[in-house]
Amino acid sequence: MLNPGKSYEEVYGSFSWQVPASYNIGVDICDKWAHDRDRLALIYEDQQGRISTYTFELLSRLSNQLANGLTAHRVVQGDRIGILLGQSPETALTHVAAYKIGAIAIPLFTLFGTDALEYRLSNSRAVAVVTDDANVHKILEIRDKLPDLRLVVVAGPEKREGTVSFQELIDRGSSAFEPVRTGPDDPALIIYTSGTTGPPKGALHAHRVVLGHLPGVEFPHNFFPKQGDLFWTPADWAWIGGLIDVLFPSWHHGVPVVAHRARKFDPEEAFHFIARHGIRNAFMPPTALKLMRQVKDPRSRHDFQMRSIGSGGETLGVELLKWGKDVMGVTINEFYGQTEVNLVVGNCAEIMEIRPGSMGRPIPGHIVDVVDTSGSPVPVGQTGEVAIKRPDPVMFLGYWANPQATEEKFVGDWCLTGDMARKDEDGYLWFVGRKDDVITSAGYRIGPAEIEDCLLKHPSVSMVAVIGKPDEVRTEIVKAFIVLKPGVSADPTLETEIKNFVKVRLAAHEFPREIEFVSELPLTATGKIMRKELRKLEVQRQAKSE
Repeated sequence: MLNPGKSYEEVYGSFSWQVPASYNIGVDICDKWAHDRDRLALIYEDQQGRISTYTFELLSRLSNQLANGLTAHRVVQGDRIGILLGQSPETALTHVAAYKIGAIAIPLFTLFGTDALEYRLSNSRAVAVVTDDANVHKILEIRDKLPDLRLVVVAGPEKREGTVSFQELIDRGSSAFEPVRTGPDDPALIIYTSGTTGPPKGALHAHRVVLGHLPGVEFPHNFFPKQGDLFWTPADWAWIGGLIDVLFPSWHHGVPVVAHRARKFDPEEAFHFIARHGIRNAFMPPTALKLMRQVKDPRSRHDFQMRSIGSGGETLGVELLKWGKDVMGVTINEFYGQTEVNLVVGNCAEIMEIRPGSMGRPIPGHIVDVVDTSGSPVPVGQTGEVAIKRPDPVMFLGYWANPQATEEKFVGDWCLTGDMARKDEDGYLWFVGRKDDVITSAGYRIGPAEIEDCLLKHPSVSMVAVIGKPDEVRTEIVKAFIVLKPGVSADPTLETEIKNFVKVRLAAHEFPREIEFVSELPLTATGKIMRKELRKLEVQRQAKSE
């Protein structure tokens, strides 16, 4: 746990890792607190607004019963278990039970279609899947293509042939279970991440990944936990941002979590939800914050008192930070990481200056730098690739069944992120863009983040994505896809106005030479803008015109 200090340098310099020789996620985040029979772990609100609560003691007992039920179906240490569920008690119980068995959990988005599920379950050779009534049809549709899959567990009242009831599995299991003794480097979960090329890769993480995440949660949440803290995120628990940025670290510290997964994110309801539950801490993806920013005068309707908001996944800009202070009453602390090695750079408003647009500085415990293609740190101010030095407890073990991709991820002891950035003289990192997001125009290397931030300041712009469009003269030109605010109509005058808005605020070579007004942007299941889909669209259009 981080020791609060007077300065960033003091906190960073005094931190040291404490990783025990024996460590199991399920024991740490659940059983460790079970002796305190009344200690609250989970507040769950379903889509009908019904609320149920779970203590650590209850979760420990139920997860033991589930672990016994799974082992009765021959699920053993090292087996892979797919978890196709949203934010729910069943999701948390399945994770805890899997780790106690020594199995490997595979979080799966409920938004996935059959092709996405088939690839991940086939690639991982999963032997079991835990899902619900709303998603089991996807698994049954592809079951014949998954020869390793022998157990489908369904949470819900419906009975389906060839499946096992989640509740019956628990009811038949003993509440006594001896967790498998695991070491910190033993595998615990596989989280699939889409690369820039090729099929998704499964980032295999060890049990120690939870310990590795702790500084990256405690730091940007202003030395979490503090008395009265209560954590929530709208991010799905199938995403590392929802699961290991919120749920697991909170439970490691014995802090309760509020769980709720709405059918669709409603910014007005988000304010109401935060106020109703008295939420103090939240991880909010930038897309959610941008939508909430559009709500007018939320404090006139909702009484909320938050202590910390962390955000990551897309660069925050000046306007969002200002809105956070004015409306939410907090400085939103931006942080950075990726599925393979998460939460390694961030901000902590309590002890450091927040520089709008910066990702922050290395989180205590992590060695992060900007390197060239040979792995050598580049001079201050120059653009290079963000890299994290191993060994590091938060770092993945490797890509599942893909040693070549694992090898390509490293240069020496540096794990390469594929993200381009520069470092200033004080050690702050400034995101430039993904390797494939960086725009090369007339010899200039242009990152989309700064342009998007500028465009979002325009009073008519709601959301935006910037890409490089192929161009014979300039190699690429800057193109912006813009979603306008409600009630604003697109016309040539507005287009010119927006172009000049950027030209005078950034640089002549950075303004969008082309603007396309769209009703929506392609987003991942976690709310990140899929610029590669927009680039693909432009390539297809160009091919048709030729």
